[in-house]
Amino acid sequence: MTPEETPESKEMTVAEAGKKGGDKVKAKYGKEFYTEIGQRGGAATREKHGPEFYGEIGKKGGQSTADKHGPEFYEKIGKKGGNRVKELIERGKRLSEEAESGGEKSE
Repeated sequence: MTPEETPESKEMTVAEAGKKGGDKVKAKYGKEFYTEIGQRGGAATREKHGPEFYGEIGKKGGQSTADKHGPEFYEKIGKKGGNRVKELIERGKRLSEEAESGGEKSE
């Protein structure tokens, strides 16, 4: 056992080491740093592989999701999204009616 090691110490997983390193970089350079390097990486990928590449990987990801979750998954999220849109439309109509009536709530 080396002097740095103690019986209580444990080895760090790759994920733990990555998080620790990422937290250190974030503390040093700020959140904006990741935005900047992400944009640079995206531009380099687009230049190297072309814009069609994003369509291809999107298709692969969609197929993988379909294989993993099945058609019921898409039905479920479609209904969920549709219900949310319906709620937002109804809320917009109510707010519009309230604004037209001078702020009085209509029932």
